[in-house]
Amino acid sequence: MGTYEATSPADRGSGPLGTRPGKIIAVHLSYASRAEQRGRRPAHPSYFFKPSSSIGTSGGTVERPAGTELLAFEGEIALVIGTTARWVKPDQAWDHVAAVTAANDFGLYDLRAADKGSNVRSKGGDGYTPLGPGLIDARDVDPSSLRIRTWVNGDLVQEDTTAGLLFPLRQFVSDLSQHFTLEPGDVILTGTPAGSTVVSPGDVVVVEVDVPGTSASSGRLHTTVSQGIRSFSDIGSQPEVDEKQRAEAWGTPVEAPVEEDAPALSEELRAKLLRAPVAGLSAQLRKRGLNNVAIDGVRPNLPGSKVVGTARTLRFVPNREDLFKSHGGGYNAQKRLFDSVGAGEVIVIEARGDKGSGTLGDILALRARYLGAAGVITDGGVRDFDAVAATGLPVFSQGAHPAVLGRKHVPWDTDVAVACGGATVLPGDIIVGDDDGVVVIPPSLAEEIADAALVQEDEDSWIAEQVGQGRPIEGLFPLNPLWRERYEAWQKKQ
Repeated sequence: MGTYEATSPADRGSGPLGTRPGKIIAVHLSYASRAEQRGRRPAHPSYFFKPSSSIGTSGGTVERPAGTELLAFEGEIALVIGTTARWVKPDQAWDHVAAVTAANDFGLYDLRAADKGSNVRSKGGDGYTPLGPGLIDARDVDPSSLRIRTWVNGDLVQEDTTAGLLFPLRQFVSDLSQHFTLEPGDVILTGTPAGSTVVSPGDVVVVEVDVPGTSASSGRLHTTVSQGIRSFSDIGSQPEVDEKQRAEAWGTPVEAPVEEDAPALSEELRAKLLRAPVAGLSAQLRKRGLNNVAIDGVRPNLPGSKVVGTARTLRFVPNREDLFKSHGGGYNAQKRLFDSVGAGEVIVIEARGDKGSGTLGDILALRARYLGAAGVITDGGVRDFDAVAATGLPVFSQGAHPAVLGRKHVPWDTDVAVACGGATVLPGDIIVGDDDGVVVIPPSLAEEIADAALVQEDEDSWIAEQVGQGRPIEGLFPLNPLWRERYEAWQKKQ
């Protein structure tokens, strides 16, 4: 490590480094929470450069140029290279990092269109990369245990850990060293989690990197937004803003595309399915050759409840410690789904039939209930079982279990095909559950199945009434021609 010495800030242009870095390399998209918000998940990291003149120090200002509106902050963990790195392997990469500190990767979305992914003008402004105020010795920390937090005017707006990264910190160093030499003092900005948004003149943005439970901290990096008085001239690209840029700058989540011809669950159809018993729906599905649409082994936490809705899916894979470290913490797939479920939707969880841990608890149930979810179906266990029931959210599961998720599962991905209780469930499938169980209905058949089940329910009710009056089952159940004639005559009178 020892060839790079961190010193106190010497001037505004060096931050806590003592001298300006030769290179500042920034990662485009690196946190799962941010990827979910943007609606895309990269397979590999991508990068852009920032000029060393963009470095700033704690207590400084960042200017929003006149004639612009979309200056956004991005709290980030910055790595300071300590020894020359070229073609280093991932398991050796951290040895080339001298220090970790807080950074704020400010960007002006009004200028993104001009340079697209290079971000030359949108992120290259003077003071657009404040660092510090202090440095954490990289030798003293586990790179997988760091936390990033950002406050705006005292309100916490970003919080995540390196467990929420799509790629480990070591990978950035190793990957970049394949392409060019990383030199002492170079800085790598490792991306921002969800929560980045637009700030205005007078706002104060504070960023801190630390290791929870220890004294290791960068200190709090303070930056005040100021209003510029000079506008850009016509010698170059002018600021340009559209609704997409506004949405991304403000941090509006990207909605998943919906096929235009996808059958919707109308209120009329929902009402029919609420009336139709699951047993009757199952019978109608079987008549049409669908014998593998029952989610087996699950029971409702609220007896007598009925669930009808379209499926949002969540897949857990078997716990593996390294995978839980990379995918189980932070704003993971489970939290993202419970935070985005829509009114009338049913969360369906694939837990591989393993009831040896909880797959949700009362906090997630409260969130889903608040957002109007119709219910949750899981072929695993439920933690805080009574508290979940007290929320009023119908949950079908294999029962209670006190263990947390990580004992058995890693939350892996959402809105994909899953296998729950032996049934395949696709996003958008229609889910219906009652005390008899849960069935999965292909959307294209739902109207037909509901109508047929209601017709059969009326018929069965009439038959039950006849049997209750002492008539024998033979010829009555199912209806023979004579009894069918009597039933149809009764129907006409209704």
